[in-house]
Amino acid sequence: MSTGQDTWIARLWRRTSLMQRLALVALIPTLVTALFLVIMLTRHQLAALRSMAQSTADTIAIQTASVCAEPLRQMQRRELTRIAQSIAELPHVAHVQIRAADGEILADGRGREDRARSESLTVERAVVDGDLPGHPIIGSVVVDVSLNDAIAAQHSSLRNALIALVLSLLVAVIIGWQAARWISAPLRRLAAAVHQLGRGDRQVEVEVTDSNEIGELQQGFNSAAAALFDVQRGMEQEIEHATLELARKNAALEAASVAKARFLAAASHDLRQPLYALTLFSSSLAVDERDPVRLDRIAHIQECVEALDHLFSELLDLSRLETGAMQLEIGEFPLDHVFEEVSRNFRLIAEQHDLRLVMRATPLWVRTDRTMLARILNNLVSNALRYTVSGGVLVAARKRLDGTVRIDVWDTGSGIAPEHQIRVFDEFYRIDTHGIGEHDSGPRRGLGLGLATVQRLAELLDTNVTLKSRVGRGSVFSFLLPAAPAHQTFHPLVEERHVDVAGMRVLVIDDEPAILSGIRYLLSSWGCDVVVAEDRTQALEMADAWPAPPDLVISDLRLRDGESGLDVLAALDRHYGHEGPTAFPRLLITGETRSDRLREIMAAKIPVLYKPVSPEQLREAMATARAGG
Repeated sequence: MSTGQDTWIARLWRRTSLMQRLALVALIPTLVTALFLVIMLTRHQLAALRSMAQSTADTIAIQTASVCAEPLRQMQRRELTRIAQSIAELPHVAHVQIRAADGEILADGRGREDRARSESLTVERAVVDGDLPGHPIIGSVVVDVSLNDAIAAQHSSLRNALIALVLSLLVAVIIGWQAARWISAPLRRLAAAVHQLGRGDRQVEVEVTDSNEIGELQQGFNSAAAALFDVQRGMEQEIEHATLELARKNAALEAASVAKARFLAAASHDLRQPLYALTLFSSSLAVDERDPVRLDRIAHIQECVEALDHLFSELLDLSRLETGAMQLEIGEFPLDHVFEEVSRNFRLIAEQHDLRLVMRATPLWVRTDRTMLARILNNLVSNALRYTVSGGVLVAARKRLDGTVRIDVWDTGSGIAPEHQIRVFDEFYRIDTHGIGEHDSGPRRGLGLGLATVQRLAELLDTNVTLKSRVGRGSVFSFLLPAAPAHQTFHPLVEERHVDVAGMRVLVIDDEPAILSGIRYLLSSWGCDVVVAEDRTQALEMADAWPAPPDLVISDLRLRDGESGLDVLAALDRHYGHEGPTAFPRLLITGETRSDRLREIMAAKIPVLYKPVSPEQLREAMATARAGG
């Protein structure tokens, strides 16, 4: 109970203002003092009135006893009655009785006060015979004195005291309230100045009104406000300068990002043109060549071309990720199928370096983009094999309680030091091992884009690749994918067919004469009937030379003067008078990475290869297009 009361008082105190608190503090002593004085004076006056009434009653009783002594001795009842009536007529006397020694009432007189039936004070006095020895008691006198006047005087005094109390409290309230206003006025001005200072709209200063502690507080506030205003203005200027500098740097970063994207796009297209031609010519050199020395030289040339192809593939992947050209195709499939594909790609490489590549079989299914998942695993396994000298690489998956599948790629390689772990996913970042624990230290060493590409692909799949590694013990790369329920799938047996393109009539369209020369020589060596064109006009002229549509049209996407290979293919369709299904199989070859151009290809649903295209890829694509046609 006490705790609840204290809490209520504390809440009430917190809700009061400073001026109310000061007024209350000034009023409470006045109220207590006034109440104390009223109580003391009232009690004193009441005691005085009662004492006065008692003295009056004693006096009247003594006078009555002395007067009626002789009549009592002689038992003169009439005289006693007269005396009683006379005494009853006196002021404040309500009732008088004269009694004999045996208690008999000899005379009874009632005054005006008795008829009011008010409160009275009774005094009894013995009557003695003074003439006889021993002064025997011959009777008694009983006098009732009315207290009406005393009570009225008491009420009047109490009323006056209460009036005085109320007036004194009213004066105390007025004085206390005014004093509280005077005392709290500087503090209230300080509070308003603090709020104004918090808004920070201008410099704030309060008037110094006192020379005591409040004046010192006002002076201290003015000094602190001036210093704070200067600091605030300085910070605002610094923030403004920092904002401008940040905006400038942000614009520079955006410009650098755009420039990098343009550079990568240019590298992926313009630099791939001569590389593609070099690939075609290097493959053509080995046709019908029997000299071992020349074959060895050709092999070295092809190895260098493959290394360039590998480097430009990394640039192309990054460029396509930067420009948003890669589109997600989410599906549900068994994870084991992707593991088998990765195993086929790297089994021979692992065996060449006496390493074990273990793809642990799993019945789990996942829901993601299969192509991007395969690219992530291919890059991680390739990177693991590159930096592993002994032991091997393990790829495993397990289902977690949260409904996701965790895929881990373990290796027993050289490991990654802690200072490098936070940067291995950056673009063009490579750890210089000086050839220690690294297989591909030659032309296929890479640009340091493999892990950067992995992280970008993982972000597209809404996941994140994490790394744990110990130097000399190996590394593990992990990422999570959403699990999918397993269901039955039917995989028809596909007979392995021989990739033969001999006898195909092929129209090749490209604006690079070197590429046309190289691909014509290569396709001719495969037994194809080849004609080439550099633009739409030449393509239509070559189409006139053939009575029927070609078996395959291979076109570059970007031709000279801003012409598109899609436009040339549409012109050939119109030339052959075909409005509905395509009149001939077609294949696009491009080094383009711009997302708008790639979306045009996807909308046209035409098979596409990205430059540089190896002869094996080209032959396979041609055979697939021929079978589809």
